[in-house]
Amino acid sequence: MTDVLRRGRASLAFGFLVQGVAFALLVTRIPAIQNRYGVSDALLPAFLAAVPVLAGVGSVTTERLVKRMPPSRLLRWSQPVVLLALLGVGAGERMVELGVALAAFGLAVGVLDASMNMLGVSLQRAYGRSIMLSFHAAYSLGGIVGASLAWAGAHWHLALWVSYLPVVLMLLPAVLVGSRWYVDDRGAAPGAEGQTGEGGAVVFTWLLPLCLVMTVAYIGDSTVSNWSAKYLQDVLGSSEQMATVPFNVYMVTTLLGRTIGDFGVRRFGAVAVVRAGALVAAGGFAVVAAAPGAWVGMLGFTLLGLGLCVLVPQTFAAAGRLFPGASDAAVARLNVFNYVGFLVGSPLVGALGDLWSYRGAMLVPMVLVLVTLVYARSFGAQPDRYGGGHERPRTADVGRGSNGV
Repeated sequence: MTDVLRRGRASLAFGFLVQGVAFALLVTRIPAIQNRYGVSDALLPAFLAAVPVLAGVGSVTTERLVKRMPPSRLLRWSQPVVLLALLGVGAGERMVELGVALAAFGLAVGVLDASMNMLGVSLQRAYGRSIMLSFHAAYSLGGIVGASLAWAGAHWHLALWVSYLPVVLMLLPAVLVGSRWYVDDRGAAPGAEGQTGEGGAVVFTWLLPLCLVMTVAYIGDSTVSNWSAKYLQDVLGSSEQMATVPFNVYMVTTLLGRTIGDFGVRRFGAVAVVRAGALVAAGGFAVVAAAPGAWVGMLGFTLLGLGLCVLVPQTFAAAGRLFPGASDAAVARLNVFNYVGFLVGSPLVGALGDLWSYRGAMLVPMVLVLVTLVYARSFGAQPDRYGGGHERPRTADVGRGSNGV
């Protein structure tokens, strides 16, 4: 393995971590943002929905931009915009300033998410073995760090800009320096034709199963993010303090599952890992729905973290294998369904909870996650264990890629 690839992998993992920090600092301080700008409860959903909608626009735009420039360049400049937009959210005073900052954040996040997953897919191809989960593990770690920093800011009653400024001042130069080692690998894997249309285009009907899995995964993720605290406190009768624990447990188990997940893919293949993840996640929702008390509910959220954590990284990796000659375009389109799931998940559970019951509402994402089993074969469109011994020979890794790699 060349030093260039190792540095590229380390710098990209750091980019994922920084994105986890930034996103967690935004979403965990929503009440403080609402108070700072005087956003009403009626108007807040519109602001929150605007971010994933604009992120979808950014992801679609990225598909077009990568035809003219490498993903590394888009990632290099979109990440500073995300950090500066985060600071803008904390430093503004008027509603229009919040709108501008959130719009910049959303558009830049769409470009950032798409481009960093493009680089992750191409680096995995260059490595010749599963490493995609390790990047998303770095994102989970960043989320834990960001949520912890947000807790500290809230605990000490710090103004938003006081909480955000040191983080931005530290991370902004770090990501600019680290971006020097991003590695683009624009070519297809040798001998891999894949299901690529004429001229290397992505055939959307072939990508659709992965889009559905991506949507389902984020419906499950947004259910935990938005409803775990309310469910534990209102349905299972926990204390307010204990109600804050499930999301942290979910993030920790997500980190754990992603840290070891690549080894599972190398040993058993992506199809088996995705099937296992879907079954564990469905079991987690079932435990949550049937839990007699808070501690059993906590067990359910633990299972959810272990199960859901493998689906998104493996979906991006599968798109790269399915369209080896057009992986950038496939990843950009697939990334849009990240935001579709985020937009659908929280309102769906809330509406079902109000109309029916929150226990019953938890069964809906459970059933949706099980749909992944129907499409699990899509994750093995190309050899996902890279030949005998479940990895390509090490000698195949040397000299691959572009930019001198």
